[in-house]
Amino acid sequence: MKLTEWTMEEQELLIHFMTTNTWPYHGNSHPARELIEKTIEEGGYQSDEVKTFWVENEENSKVGIVKIYDLQDEIPLFDLRIADEARGRGYGPKALKMVAAYVFELPEVKIRLEGHTRQDNFAMRKTFERAGFVKEAQLRQAWFSPKESSYYDAVTYGMTRDDFLKGTATPVNWDDDFNKKAKNDEDQSFAEEFYTERLVIRAPKIEDAQEVWKSIIQSHDALKDWMPFAQKKQTLEETTTNLRQSIADFITRKDLRLHLFLKDTGEFVGSSGLHRIDWNVRKFEIGYWIDSKFEGKGLMTEACERITQFAFEELYANRVEIRCDSENVRSRSVAERLGYILEGTLHHDSLSADGKNLRDTCIYAKTKN
Repeated sequence: MKLTEWTMEEQELLIHFMTTNTWPYHGNSHPARELIEKTIEEGGYQSDEVKTFWVENEENSKVGIVKIYDLQDEIPLFDLRIADEARGRGYGPKALKMVAAYVFELPEVKIRLEGHTRQDNFAMRKTFERAGFVKEAQLRQAWFSPKESSYYDAVTYGMTRDDFLKGTATPVNWDDDFNKKAKNDEDQSFAEEFYTERLVIRAPKIEDAQEVWKSIIQSHDALKDWMPFAQKKQTLEETTTNLRQSIADFITRKDLRLHLFLKDTGEFVGSSGLHRIDWNVRKFEIGYWIDSKFEGKGLMTEACERITQFAFEELYANRVEIRCDSENVRSRSVAERLGYILEGTLHHDSLSADGKNLRDTCIYAKTKN
């Protein structure tokens, strides 16, 4: 791996990188082109104070970007971002070690290097620790998320020049409940791809957009009776935007959308997942829709059976629900074939997919033995 300095000639490449990946733990999770252009124009990526580098892997592919700023100060800061498809491959810690080496080998002596992240960004916190950084502070409600209009705790990690030169990481003499939470929640870390006899079930990827969009268009007539998103024919751009949000939600564990593909051919079959998640109770709801051409083959039942198993065995679920319109016979039959118990019917609980009529909702559930 290596760091390669970004140049103004690569402006379009930088804009593409920033706008086609998701940044769920940053203040702006989907930065617009205009904002990035303005930042570039104002020297936000290249100046006496700021240097920007591409993170390139062994095949010279650009897998991330890092911006080091406050370079005229004795304590620089940085912003490290790894592309969606490159996450989980160990690039983050390696890149951060190279950033530290760059900063502490500058002719102008720097006494420390620091970075900040949201308290619940466990992936970045692990990156800091694996690169030899030490947690130094937790600032309560110091990180504002405009999208959620909510405040989160912010966590600061640092590396001193002395620790860098000695190859050590001197801990601060205090702790929070991060380790306990990571242990209790298994760090909410789990396999993002699993299988059935006929299917591959995995987390969504941005490259799925074209196939998902085609499937929605081809199945529009069947979906519009039950799915609010199918009330009008989506554009590819709308499907892609929705997919980006789903990827971000998967990363932050707010919602676990899952895509289904045939093992033999790789064809996209449909979408399912675990929604309305309550991690305190460990309660999940399975939702699903299938491409019309695959109806009647038992594939969605097969998928939901495996997702139910995944929820109980990997996510330690206490309760899994399937909720559906009482008139949606196909959806109800999936729950019944899997042995879910009909716990009740909520009369006039929701509107029909087109929003014109009141409907009853059936609640099916399985609970931990």
